[in-house]
Amino acid sequence: MTDESQVIAPEITNAYPNVVEFVVHYLSRVFRRQVTDVSDTVWCPEWQRHPEALIRLDALWQSWEHYRLQGGVGISIWFLQHADPHMAKLFDPSGPFKYCSVRNGHKEMLASLQVDEPDPKAITDPSRGGEPTLLLHKTIEPRITEGARTASTFDVLPE
Repeated sequence: MTDESQVIAPEITNAYPNVVEFVVHYLSRVFRRQVTDVSDTVWCPEWQRHPEALIRLDALWQSWEHYRLQGGVGISIWFLQHADPHMAKLFDPSGPFKYCSVRNGHKEMLASLQVDEPDPKAITDPSRGGEPTLLLHKTIEPRITEGARTASTFDVLPE
């Protein structure tokens, strides 16, 4: 007889080792769209060169890996709560692939949002009666996925 505390759960492995494999071998085959110069759907064959797309697709991969194990309505939840909203943003003609096309490829024409470095003393926390906040000084430890770089572990995103 086996003691229940000694039962070892099987190791769960990802179906795809990284976001690239997920996009190439799964997502691109599931999401079939007409992406021509006259359609209202855009796509960039070099999607990985777009920071927003890379982060969104990485989030889709990680959430798909989670929901595929749920069984039942897991994949339906993934589509409705994750894939549909992210892919709508990516396919949108005003989104990150705005100047790209399947015919003409990647175009580097969108600039990063312009921001001015805020003065840390000027940022206050309303919940503390307007005291200066340490929000700018907090750091979040990145979650490392073994064997794959995730959007949260990228050293530098392209300018």
